[in-house]
Amino acid sequence: MRRHRIQLINPNTSQAMTETMAHTARTIASSRVEIDAVCPKEGVPSIEGHFDEAVATLGILQQIREGEDRGVNGHIIACFGDPGLLAARELAKGPVLGIAEAAMHVASMVATRFSIVTTLPRTVIIARHLLHRYGFYEQCAAVHAIDLPVLSLEDGSGLAQQKVREYCLNAKHNDNVGAIILGCGGMADLAAELSEELQMPVIDGVGAAVTLLESLLNLGITTSKWGDLDFPRNKGITGPYAACLNTPSS
Repeated sequence: MRRHRIQLINPNTSQAMTETMAHTARTIASSRVEIDAVCPKEGVPSIEGHFDEAVATLGILQQIREGEDRGVNGHIIACFGDPGLLAARELAKGPVLGIAEAAMHVASMVATRFSIVTTLPRTVIIARHLLHRYGFYEQCAAVHAIDLPVLSLEDGSGLAQQKVREYCLNAKHNDNVGAIILGCGGMADLAAELSEELQMPVIDGVGAAVTLLESLLNLGITTSKWGDLDFPRNKGITGPYAACLNTPSS
């Protein structure tokens, strides 16, 4: 079977978080898959709201363009808000998955109801918007916030990890669910341990996206270029955005 090269894009500038997600992705991926883990040099150190997502989107598109130029076969946007996902799908020849969408699909395959554990309360609202968009709102029992910022997952104190564990235990015993989704890419390394401890599926979107993307590539399926996800039209864009628009339609 053919080998595949997958680009894992961390949309924030945290190299530590990029490495955490890369380790998880490489653990999950088969021996036929090479993982390129990247993050932008400029942008926001963490993504915790709509403004952060808007700032990060240009960096995502630049990484898509660079990955396509390197011959990458597919891409993962490794932020639970799935920022810039549809724009990235327009730009890329290969398939592009967001970790929130991937996690929700996987959870729906192994449980009829699930809960999400995320970081700040404001991201609860964003997660609910995504549940509506992807058609999983009725299957989600609750979205819980540990009320700590994303970068607390990388501060070495262990407090964020402990709170994630506590909220997952609470969801298991009180939400009447069959699975739990970890609602931040920085939680990627917690899923296996929590699944074993809780004796139920605790799903990380990074691992879910790697597995689904590899399956799409094995099937020879990519993003449809018939319709609204066709390559962007070249309209003479100027400035930093122009570097992104080097597509076959140009």
